[in-house]
Amino acid sequence: MRIAFFITLFSSLFFKLHAQDIQGKVFGKDGAGERIVLKGASIKWMDTDIGSTSDENGAFRIGRNSTGSNKIIFTYTGFKADTLVWNGKSYISVELRNLDNTLEEVEVKGRTSPYVNSAIAKTEVIGIKELSKAACCDLAGCFGTQASVQAHPTNAVTNAQELRLLGISGVYNQVLFEGMPMIQGLSYTYGISTYPGSLVEAIHISKGTTSVLQGFESISGQINVDGRKPATAEKLFLNVYTNSFLEKHLNANVAWGLGKDKHWKSILALHTVQPGNRVDNNDDNFLDIPLLTRYMAYNKWEYNNGNSTGLTAKLGWRFVHENRIGGQKDFRPSRDQGSLSIYGQDVTFTQPEFFAKVGYRLNDKSAIQATFSGLYHDQESWFGSLRYRGKQWSAQANVQHEWKWMKGNELKYGVSYRLQEIDENILLTDPNDTRTYAGDYSTRLRVPGFFAENMFESNDGKLSLITGLRMDHHQKYGWYLTPRAMAKYSINENHTTRGSIGTGWRQVNLFSEQVNLLASSRDIIFKEDLEPEKATTWGLSHTWTFWAGSSNFTFSGDFYQTLFSNQFFPDYDTDPTKAYINNFTKDSKSNGVQLEGSVQFVSGLEVRAAYNYLDVYRDENGGKYRLPFNPKNRVMLAASYVTPNEMWQFDANAHWFDRMYLPNTESNPEPYRRPSMSTPYSVVNLQTTVKLGKFDIYAGCENVANYKQKNAIIGADNPFGPYFDISSVWGPIRGREFYLGARFKLK
Repeated sequence: MRIAFFITLFSSLFFKLHAQDIQGKVFGKDGAGERIVLKGASIKWMDTDIGSTSDENGAFRIGRNSTGSNKIIFTYTGFKADTLVWNGKSYISVELRNLDNTLEEVEVKGRTSPYVNSAIAKTEVIGIKELSKAACCDLAGCFGTQASVQAHPTNAVTNAQELRLLGISGVYNQVLFEGMPMIQGLSYTYGISTYPGSLVEAIHISKGTTSVLQGFESISGQINVDGRKPATAEKLFLNVYTNSFLEKHLNANVAWGLGKDKHWKSILALHTVQPGNRVDNNDDNFLDIPLLTRYMAYNKWEYNNGNSTGLTAKLGWRFVHENRIGGQKDFRPSRDQGSLSIYGQDVTFTQPEFFAKVGYRLNDKSAIQATFSGLYHDQESWFGSLRYRGKQWSAQANVQHEWKWMKGNELKYGVSYRLQEIDENILLTDPNDTRTYAGDYSTRLRVPGFFAENMFESNDGKLSLITGLRMDHHQKYGWYLTPRAMAKYSINENHTTRGSIGTGWRQVNLFSEQVNLLASSRDIIFKEDLEPEKATTWGLSHTWTFWAGSSNFTFSGDFYQTLFSNQFFPDYDTDPTKAYINNFTKDSKSNGVQLEGSVQFVSGLEVRAAYNYLDVYRDENGGKYRLPFNPKNRVMLAASYVTPNEMWQFDANAHWFDRMYLPNTESNPEPYRRPSMSTPYSVVNLQTTVKLGKFDIYAGCENVANYKQKNAIIGADNPFGPYFDISSVWGPIRGREFYLGARFKLK
């Protein structure tokens, strides 16, 4: 009886331990077509480190995956890799096809989780698969299927855009490329659009407080863009695109390895945009889209010695030359620059840049890493009769030591230096112009800094905590202390709660961040020197993931609040003919709530829905002043379906925007007044993709219902008059847009 009891107990425990495992066998076919078992085949969950190997009988056992992926990859030397969509069965059988010693293409595809589960700060990821659901001509167009980032136009003439987090201006979030600050200063205005979607491997979005390792500037969050990786990129990738306005985009990527062991790998990317037709569908005598000409070249080298210790390196450069022409339909730059009869904006800039990241791992507990980046920006622009010239030199250096000094603790500490020089010249060519701000402007930034950050993880892996501190010295305003903390607690395998709090600060770059001041007829009055903006941001989030049958569900909710202690707003309301420049030290707040849910069915259908609530205001005269161009409520819906043979893919997304507060124009004459609130509107986008071997053909329509904001340009009938304003953009201007494109991939 006692023996029987222990046998029963042992069997029960064994069953409980292994009931969640998946078992199966891996087969192949030999040269004669006979079925054989494959010993030593690799079995691995997509996008995880959970794996197994088949035994001498081809049998395997693998634990079930709780991180979200529902696809298992099977690989064996000499056979085609295969990916199985797991439907909940506890036993599966797979047969791999022989490669027949040819160099046939092997392509493994899988789902991409909307969140990085291992990240301590809540981090959303947009991968290559997600990027393929839209045209993604440039970085600003890569956010159509998510709700955290809003690409907002800032100029109705040149279509300059910024990326907003938590409902506040894009200057408050840190946009990084390869983890380095390449979009800043003069490059901020148009830099977002100079990164084509074909160059992007993934985009990581973190709202609220982020690591102190990347600097002091992140206030509302961070958007980090990873370029295509030479080790995993296609050997050759081509992408051509055109739209119904006949704007053309051409992209080419080439990747290769160097040396016998190919420890060096490289990728070269070329990109160009050629202008479309002159289009004025809203009949305001202004072009709906600018005439855009751009040339970009990018090259990155990566070195890995193949060992867990030793040297690794990432080196790269990028060159951009761009020209944007907008304004009245008859404007021709060669003839009308500085004209007082035909209004136009002509922006031309050249920007070379470089970056390097070098690391050396001493052992499994210690490593040294150094990053360097820099750019030069040379720009000449015309805004009607105003000529603007700007030059910028920027550089940053960061050296840090990583040390696992105690079990569950990793310390990163080091030094950094930020340098930025901006020289600007403004010339008013009309002798009768009454504006008074023409002249030379110089903006300097010299900031040495020290930082330390510790990451702690509990023994059971449920609690993770990052605490960091920076000390930076501004050349004029002295020392700034930047503390930050982030925590993650995994209640169980399905529920994760995160929290963060920290401060940030940044120096204002007036004309690049408020470029509409140059296009406005207002005079600019400087009442005081602008001090660095400062704010504290805190937030909480919870993520719930689970399986129901063979479908994977993810629900997420978060709340973030940003509290400014010093902020800059141009004062447009005191006098309709002037813009006053001064610091704002009263309360200014942003409250943001986001609720999101997604489900991925084994059938190939994915559905996502999100709701955003934004309450963004500042205190003035004892009341709340709602900041303009922020919809209090916003809804996003997205759906994607891939046929079982993965030949066809259908994608759709829809966005609904609530009313927005608009700048006060009551003091203008009646023809130049605008309502105090916008009207709610929605935009629907559709795309279809067909895969034909190495080719993908995609076609789509943006803004299917052809919604257009009326009278987006105030004073379009008199652009040289006192009420001309191009900044009051809250909705689409160009209307419905069809597009057609093709991708070629050589693995």
